[in-house]
Amino acid sequence: MPGNPPAMPLERRLTIINTLGLHARCAVLVAEAAKRAEGPVLIRARGQEVDAASVLDILTLAAGKGDSITVHIKKNSDEPVLLEIAALVENGFGEQ
Repeated sequence: MPGNPPAMPLERRLTIINTLGLHARCAVLVAEAAKRAEGPVLIRARGQEVDAASVLDILTLAAGKGDSITVHIKKNSDEPVLLEIAALVENGFGEQ
């Protein structure tokens, strides 16, 4: 529609760069961020989609170094959460 700002992308494809992959401490950081979202935050990897607010669900992805994940939000208002999770992954969860 004319006059409406362009919608922000509702997902980000990210590559796990830290040596130990998406292990428990990293999963906790992601879940804490996801719990601040108003709507669902999902993570997809290897054909599996899980709730990003659940540490156990994230761990079932077994995402290792070099693996790609896609973080998806349902509500535009959750963009800060998406950006926070992306920053965590892109910065190797502070482990680099």
